[in-house]
Amino acid sequence: MKRSVVVEVAGQKLSLRTDADEDYIKSLAELVNEKIAEVKASSRTLSTHVLATLTALQIADELMQVRRREAELRRQVREKSRRILDLIETAAEN
Repeated sequence: MKRSVVVEVAGQKLSLRTDADEDYIKSLAELVNEKIAEVKASSRTLSTHVLATLTALQIADELMQVRRREAELRRQVREKSRRILDLIETAAEN
């Protein structure tokens, strides 16, 4: 059931229609605000639009890095699983 959740991001109040838990949505807004503050602290004074864009790029970069690590971990698990199965099959044959 969709409901409205009001959050503040970069000083702007936003009313979001969502099925997600309100606390979860508010934690997302907190994360975005923290990232905006990080970008703002490491940059000269920028417009809200530029800060939002740079923050979006930073979050996208973090997401891509996590996805790459996850893909690599999955590859390693598949490889190790194949090796274990090979060892089990070899042991069963002997």
